[in-house]
Parts: sequence; structure tokens; C-alpha cells
Amino acid sequence: MSYRLLETDPYLKEYEEDIALRVSDYQKKKAELLKGAACLTDFANGYRYFGLQRTEDGKEVFREWAPGAEKVCLIGDFNDWNLTSHPLKRLENGVFEITLDEPMRDGQKYKLSVTREGETFERIPSYAEYVTQDHESWIWSAEVHDAATCYEWQCPSPTEEPAAPLIYECHIGMAQDQYGIGTYTEFRERILPRIIEDGYNTIQIMAIMEHPYYASFGYQVSSFFAASSRFGTPEELKALIDEAHRNGIRVLLDIVHSHAVGNEREGLARFDGTGYQYFHEGPRGQHPAWGTKLFNYGKNEVLHFLLSNLKFWQEEYRFDGFRFDGVTSMLYLDHGLGSNFDSYKKYFSMNTDVEAVTYLMLANELVHSVNPNAITIAEDMSGMPGMCRPIADGGIGFDYRLQMGAPDLWVRILKECRDEDWDLWQIFYELSGKRPMEKTISYAESHDQALVGDKTIMFRLCDAEMYRGMCKTTQDNAVIDRGIALHKIIRLLTFSLAGDGYLNFMGNEFGHPEWIDFPREGNGWSYHFCRRQWHLHDDPELKYELLNAFDEEMLKLESRFGIYRAEPHNLWVHQGDKVMVYERAELVFAVNLHPTRSYTGYFIPTLDPGEYEVLLNTDDKEFGGYGRVNDTMTYHAGSYGMDLNGLLGYLPSRTAIVFRKKKK
Repeated sequence: MSYRLLETDPYLKEYEEDIALRVSDYQKKKAELLKGAACLTDFANGYRYFGLQRTEDGKEVFREWAPGAEKVCLIGDFNDWNLTSHPLKRLENGVFEITLDEPMRDGQKYKLSVTREGETFERIPSYAEYVTQDHESWIWSAEVHDAATCYEWQCPSPTEEPAAPLIYECHIGMAQDQYGIGTYTEFRERILPRIIEDGYNTIQIMAIMEHPYYASFGYQVSSFFAASSRFGTPEELKALIDEAHRNGIRVLLDIVHSHAVGNEREGLARFDGTGYQYFHEGPRGQHPAWGTKLFNYGKNEVLHFLLSNLKFWQEEYRFDGFRFDGVTSMLYLDHGLGSNFDSYKKYFSMNTDVEAVTYLMLANELVHSVNPNAITIAEDMSGMPGMCRPIADGGIGFDYRLQMGAPDLWVRILKECRDEDWDLWQIFYELSGKRPMEKTISYAESHDQALVGDKTIMFRLCDAEMYRGMCKTTQDNAVIDRGIALHKIIRLLTFSLAGDGYLNFMGNEFGHPEWIDFPREGNGWSYHFCRRQWHLHDDPELKYELLNAFDEEMLKLESRFGIYRAEPHNLWVHQGDKVMVYERAELVFAVNLHPTRSYTGYFIPTLDPGEYEVLLNTDDKEFGGYGRVNDTMTYHAGSYGMDLNGLLGYLPSRTAIVFRKKKK
């Protein structure tokens, strides 16, 4: 059988057997999992069987999968933490069960006592849906929270085919301005309105799945079915998602199925006393860089757990899709560490974790079966062929891949190149290049570039000058002026050249200063850097609001003209002039990156002759520019004795202008 993936990429012909094996393994595993089930959505129902379940006759049953355990008991404040009074009965396939005489009450805490080979230890149930920490003992426990099941949804999830994603990446805990940890409610009341006003149509929420170490950014998960209690209750998270849906905003969950925290008392490590229940035994089960546990995607029980987890977040919380974290680590046995993926052999070799690839294919099928309009995004820096192609085409089934090369490009340029040495051909082709028929999400910076030890684009451009040069009434500051100009141009280039969607980490739209540093011993457990300083944006005396105003207008290029429905086309690049002109969706982008030269009567190529107008201009005073461009002027595009059409315009230094042909 020939797959369409091979037709669009001739370099894959040599690896046709590998593509066929990819699809064959997926088909075999799917058939093996389903057996009596009709489809994956019927199979992925672990959360309806395990954990605390209410029966039709009002009784409460608790079940847990712990095949390596010899004895399992339910303990909690309902039985004064008695280690023996509530033993679970062992059923087939390592499942344990108990029927409670009286259902546990709302607010009661519970755990499991597990015994293996003479050792008894406490574990938090793997399907616990609410987990809290005692702030005196710092011990985590599962907690009954009946209110979450009674939440009355007010607004349906968006059902139409999703528009190109304009994603606002956010972290609930650090979304507030004041020192401390923000809440779901505060985010819904204070931050969501900002996102709506800015024009983003999707939010991607980090750190929702419960994690014991706050500074892990939520990427070391302990309880996969529990919404983090740091930020509030499950129904408060549902109210946030409900409000987003009311405003037409889709909500994506940053899902972490690439690894799990190594903690035993809080997480899945040695849950039943063995090292191989959920994870690989030995070195293969340990991530060498992250120190976390690695799932065994070859075990059907593990697939059942992870697939059920995806369906749970879609059905219980109505998330509209997922950004899959750490996909590169999943795809390769060496986790892609130190690999540059400069050869197709590195995608198809003994280094590929074929079981992980199969899981990702199953996961994408399931997510889109539960919600045909769901969005799945892969965080993959390797560029695995077929990542964002349908399974029927020989692909893995994601909708988008994060274009991780874009922020790397900007960091490299800003660190290594003088302004006058920027390579415009490199910028155009690295930003616009991607695999045929595979969609990507572009971004100039995400949370990765904002962490302590690194710098956001604005902070890298301006650094300490931001503390004294951002006031509107102060005299001109060359560092700040350069930073504001390049911040806008870099974002516009990334937004308009790279990918089929766009992502921004909260606060970066207005040039948030400083980095993110979680409270820790090294900083005196301070929250100073673990927040977003919205007051800087809200202060009319500061220039931050001008950057935010540009971001709003930039996003309108997609909502008004659908630029992601077309591919960018290069029209003109002049390295000496530092001028680049390209077209996308019938809009003409003219960019002058020269630090000092402005050009009068510069020939700007266009696809068609006719009358053109300015849609967006980075040098506008409303965006912190000098106001050197006449936005009301009509430009006539003709041949002017050239072999192509174009208009004659004024291109100031460090300025980008977006032109549009006037409609008759």
C-alpha cells in the first residue's frame, strides 16, 4: 500500500517500509486493545471504573490497578487512617476492589496502603481527581470533592471547525500581579478579559495536572486526573473554561504524557512496589536529563491509563484539545538528546521508540473521535516526517507541530549578529520552511525563553534600560527605541512568515521585563519573578501599552484577512539594503531591517498593479514608533519600467509596513 505521505516527500521513498510498519503497528495495537469494544472511545473509560465510583443503588466502590501488590487497603480520615480495617479484594488482572458500607463525605481525605514483600507504604490513588497538600506537614492526600461532579455548565464547547489558532500560553499560578499563587477564579475575572480584548482565540494552560514541585512548571506530574488544587477547586477551573467558551475562546490543556515525576509517595513510581508497573524497568525507565520516570507504551494497561486520561480531560473539563509536551523525548530511545536530525536515517532507525509512536497515533485518533474539532499540537523539535499528517496518509495524526526553530533563530541572531549583519535570506527560509502539507504553530518566544537564566526578546534587546527608559515622557533612549522597533518587527515576521497559527506567552505581548523564577531557596522563596506585572501595561505613562496595542493590530491580520489560509511568497530580498518584501494572502509585507538607512521612493514589488493602502505600520506613534510613514496615502503599483509590478514608497529604518490592494 502506498501512502500519500510518500507522494509529497520523495525523500521518504527509501523509508517506505518504516512508514508501512508505523501504520501496521498502530493497526495491530488498536485491534489488540479493542477486542470487545467498538472503538477507542469505548475503550478509554478507565476513569469511569477505577477510583471512587458511585453505583446506581447509592453505594460507593473503589478500585485500583496494582498487579505487583500483595495487599491493598483504603485508609483515610473516614477510618482514622487505620491500615487494616478496609482491605481491598483482589480481582483478575491485578485489580483490587472494595465496596464501602457508607460513602465517603465531601472533604474527607484518603490514600492507599500497599504491601509488597513485607514492605508497606502509602500511595495516592492513580485515578484521584482532587489532591490537596497539608501545609503543616506538606503531605499530599486525595480528597473527596463532590461539588465538581455537580457543576452545571452554562455554555457549550465551540463546535464549528476551529479557525487558525491564535494561542495565549498561560500559567494560572503566575498570572497575577501580586506576590503569591494565582487562582482559577482570579484568572477568569482578571486575565481572561485581557486575552479576549487582545484578540487571541485560544488559551493553552500549563501546569493543570497536579505536580508536587511548583517550579517544575507542571511538567513533573504526580496525579494525572487531578486539576491542581494550588489554584483552586475543580469547579472553579470548570467555571474558567465555561467563561472562555462563552466568549468563543478554545481551551487547550498542556498534557504531559512523555514522563512522570519520580516521587513515590505522591506519584506513580513504584506504585505497587515494582519499578515496572507503569514505567520501563532499569535505565530505560529513567530520563537521563530530567530525572523523571518514562512510561512503557508497550503495555496495554499503560495505554488504557493514558488514553483514559485524554478522554477524561475532554469530557469532564471540556478541554478543546491538547499541546503534547516532550514529544521528541517520546519518539527516540535517546530522547533526541544531542541529535541535530540532519538525516532521514535519524528518524527511522533502531533509535526510534516505535511503541511511543503507536501511542501517539492512538492518542490522536481518540482525541479527534471524542471531539472532531479538537486541536492537537506536538512539541517536537526533531521534525519527524508525518507528525502532522493523517494516520491514513502514513502520518501520526497531530494537527500542528510547534515550530521550535523560530525562537532558536531569534535568540541566535540577537546573541551573535550585529544589526547590520542580519541574514535576510536565512530569516525568510528558516521561518517559512516546513514539511509539505504539515501545519505548524509559530512563535517568537514561549515560556522557555522567559525562564531564569534566559531572557525574553524584549529583555534581551533592552536589559537594564527597561528600568529607566520605558517612560513616555523621558528623553529618547536609543536602546529602548531599538528594542521597541525590533520587538515589533520580530513578532510580525514570525507571525506572518512562520506557520499556520501563532503562540504567545502571557505578558510577552507587551514586552514583559525580567525572567520567570519560581520561589526557591536560592532566591529566598520569593514570588517577585513568579508573576506577571500587569501594572506596567496598565500605566498610561509607560510604553508597554504601545507594544500591546501593536500586538492587537497584528492579530487582526488573521481575523480580518485569514493570512494562514495561504503560504508566504518571497518577492524581494536585498541584503545590502536590509530590505525584504513578501506576500501572504494578498497582503504585501515590506520590511526594512537596516539600523540607520531610510529609503525614499523605494521600489516595493507587488503581485498585481493597482492602488494600495497601508494596513499596519510598526513605526506608528501609537505603537511606540516615530510616525515617519503616512498611513493615509494611496500608493499606485505599476511596472515603472521594471519587469514586475510594484509601488514606490518610503521605507524608514527598522520599520515594517503591511500593504493591501484597495477594493474597487
